[in-house]
Amino acid sequence: MGKRKSDLFKTYIPLVDFIAGIVGPFCEVVLHDVKNVETSIVAIKNNHISGRQVGGPLTDLGLKLLKEKAYLEKDYLINYPGKTKDGKLLRSSTFFIKDEDGDIAGMLCVNIDLSAAYTAKRFIEDFIMNINGEPQDQNTFKEDRKEVPEHLTPSLEELMHSIIEKTVAEVNIPPERMSPEEKMGVVHKLSEKGVFLLKGAITEVARHLKTSENTIYRYLSRRNSDL
Repeated sequence: MGKRKSDLFKTYIPLVDFIAGIVGPFCEVVLHDVKNVETSIVAIKNNHISGRQVGGPLTDLGLKLLKEKAYLEKDYLINYPGKTKDGKLLRSSTFFIKDEDGDIAGMLCVNIDLSAAYTAKRFIEDFIMNINGEPQDQNTFKEDRKEVPEHLTPSLEELMHSIIEKTVAEVNIPPERMSPEEKMGVVHKLSEKGVFLLKGAITEVARHLKTSENTIYRYLSRRNSDL
């Protein structure tokens, strides 16, 4: 098994430079080895786009895909929205790398930085508006407001905090005022998002929810018994 996975990555590592070289500097290509989601990045090109490095973690969407085992039904996902820590909008795609047994071994991800495209789009639309004297369509930039399923963060800590804080915020109740049932609901959502695949997640979730680690374990145990 280990040898087969090693051979797989030897095949895919050259593709990182190959794809980035074809598409250009606005295309980030990342190869993930998912056996360790906390340090999954084994190769990356044009990392100026997201600021990530080799040894960086999987994304929030990557964790969710692993948890859901999406790779069992699909070979790839294409053209979904992504966003970097500094706000760059991306068009992203992921190819699932599987071993001979069909188990997930890695992910090859392509992230296209749309910043220049959006700037050009705004310039052209503003230019046309000035010529026609017509007001700009309010729906012109609806793509900017589309819900973003993937956020690219450089570090494990930022990834974990981002997922936890966003999930807690969805409840719209301060943790100190949440009922045990509401806190359990947050824990279940975090489990679905794969956050507990990360080392130290129990401690961080307990801290954010202002409760004990034992309580988090109990919530997870109750969830598993209900499945």
